[in-house]
Amino acid sequence: MKIAIIGPAHPYRGGIATYNERLATEFQNEGHELSIYTFSLQYPGFLFPGKTQFTDAPKPDNLNIRQCINSVNPFNWIKVGNQIKKERYDVIIVRYWLPFMAPAFGTILRRVRKNKHTKIISLVDNMIPHEKRVGDKMFSKYFVKSVDGFMAMSQSVADDIATFDSSKPSMVSPHPLFDNYGEIVEREEAIKHLNLEPDVQYLLSFGLIRDYKGLDLLYEAMADERFANRNIKLIVAGEYYSNEQAYKKQIQELGIEDRIIEHTFFISDEDVKHYFAAATLVVQPYKSATQSGVTQVAYHFNKPMVVTGVGGLKELCPDGKVGYVCKVDSKDIADNILRFFDEEKEEEFTANIIEEKKKFAWSIMTGKLIELAKSV
Repeated sequence: MKIAIIGPAHPYRGGIATYNERLATEFQNEGHELSIYTFSLQYPGFLFPGKTQFTDAPKPDNLNIRQCINSVNPFNWIKVGNQIKKERYDVIIVRYWLPFMAPAFGTILRRVRKNKHTKIISLVDNMIPHEKRVGDKMFSKYFVKSVDGFMAMSQSVADDIATFDSSKPSMVSPHPLFDNYGEIVEREEAIKHLNLEPDVQYLLSFGLIRDYKGLDLLYEAMADERFANRNIKLIVAGEYYSNEQAYKKQIQELGIEDRIIEHTFFISDEDVKHYFAAATLVVQPYKSATQSGVTQVAYHFNKPMVVTGVGGLKELCPDGKVGYVCKVDSKDIADNILRFFDEEKEEEFTANIIEEKKKFAWSIMTGKLIELAKSV
């Protein structure tokens, strides 16, 4: 089939861009013709919370990436829509993660639909954003009318989609493994690479730091007096997209400076493997969630998890099998972290992860997307 993906890709960085490139590669490996349409301008600089939108990595030489969408220029949307319409793709897969993109994507896709041939599937990360803004619902309503069907990666997202459109076909298929961050490396190598102490057990909080991800709860958990005599430290690896000073102040007020290792910058793809190899346990104390790419990186590197029971996290992390699902509460987070170490669950959970992650092959996602497209 002739397939296009619309969404972030090189030269833009981040989990969605990484996902799109991996999905494109899987489709190509299966024999499909594939193009990615990404941005000439993704976010105006004043709207972007991080230090840069761009990656230093070289462009993937196996992918046809067309950098042409300006997210804030309506004339561009019409031009790009007409160009894509003429290509007569069998299927277009458009990522939807933020209502800010709805005017651009909705307008482009309305032009494409005029060819009466292309089936348009939205792969939805978030229909309702974690950090809500005025106009979100209006924009999302505009977007959903431009697509033929929806793919969610958790039931909670599928439920959100249904509040906007329950008439069009919708399917759920879990977030595939992020298996493109390299092979598993030995802990000793990772510890040396990151200049860490070898005799410490490390927890890992990984990814962009946003308030809904509950890092403040994890800091409160780390202040639990039961950690005082335990050789356990928390690595915080990821760039701040929230108020950095508020978190630093919290560390000082809780008196946990000696328990926290801050690597608060964007982690390059090449370094991801070292952080997961160094860690014994990955912790995701989210206050709200849909699904998480971090969970699927943990699966790839065979790392047990403690997650809060919000959104799709509890679907991806069977409680007591590959980790623990806890309440959105700092004491319960601390209880489950300590339970993992006290009951020596690492070997058991790791073995279960190796079996469980077979459910998350990329071929399952591509197959479901093709099945959904053929049904509309």
